[in-house]
Amino acid sequence: MSERDQMTIDMVKNLALLLMEREPSLSMEQALSIVINSDTYQRLLDDRTRLYYQSPRYVFSFLDSELKTGAIK
Repeated sequence: MSERDQMTIDMVKNLALLLMEREPSLSMEQALSIVINSDTYQRLLDDRTRLYYQSPRYVFSFLDSELKTGAIK
């Protein structure tokens, strides 16, 4: 597994944990599903964005915006 892959996996886990922190009723499976089915996740996978190098809270701000508005802003 490459360093990039590991960083991406860690970011997904951290985003799911942040979702669960904000919404305690979510299970880990539900939180992971939300992250993986988001546009934010697609951007995380795009090597050009290098989002996996950013802090989880910074990337979470994109996910949070997407969940609230339906689009990344």
